[in-house]
Amino acid sequence: MASASLPSWKSDLISLCLSSNILTFGTFTLKSGRQSPYFFNCGLFSRARLIRAISSAYAQALDTYAKEHSEDDGGKGWGFDVLFGPAYKGIPLAATTVEKLAGIDEGRWGEVGYAFNRKEVKDHGEGGLMVGKSLKGKRVVVIDDVMTAGTAIQEALSIIAAQGGTLVGIIIAVNRQEKMPSASEKEGKGDDGTARGSAIGAVRKQTGVPVLAVLTLGDIIEGMRGLGREEEVKLMEGYYEKYGTED
Repeated sequence: MASASLPSWKSDLISLCLSSNILTFGTFTLKSGRQSPYFFNCGLFSRARLIRAISSAYAQALDTYAKEHSEDDGGKGWGFDVLFGPAYKGIPLAATTVEKLAGIDEGRWGEVGYAFNRKEVKDHGEGGLMVGKSLKGKRVVVIDDVMTAGTAIQEALSIIAAQGGTLVGIIIAVNRQEKMPSASEKEGKGDDGTARGSAIGAVRKQTGVPVLAVLTLGDIIEGMRGLGREEEVKLMEGYYEKYGTED
């Protein structure tokens, strides 16, 4: 869970999430049945200054990863041509993030496009499933708010393949760095203590591409510690000790 010293854009984002009640603390029952001491509500990135902040953070994370992997792919460097936002939550994220990328480096990112899918295929006008830049023959990064190993990501991967694109990465808002629920948890009997990986780790293994996150649990803990919020830090560290995983 170790996290290096946070860049200012991550620290600023954590502070903004706290002041906007996007990041809150208490007792929250997750879909897995676990009792989490914190909750990150990505749905609240719905006001102008908040969507500006999160899209800027997505752009910073993508640009940073590209710079850190400038020698990948035979020296050509890691990059992408299209940011694909799965309907519905991924749509505003894709559109606003490509604009922020161009603001960081017009020369590198100015021609990156965005695309999204319709939930139902349109049979009039331009028709079809897709809106935005064509994925055919393009390097594609999926952008979304959260990650599970379930149907949502599998649908996105199927769409990209069917449209002739090549998946080169996935980026989400928060990596909780916790293992997937055990069979006993799904039955309401609590964690059985078996060693398991995360949903993100499972998708990395399946796709072979990087799965990035704007913030990890380690980032949030470091940011909260920098704000002197030691009580919340202890709660999150205790949760990680019980359910955490590095993958």
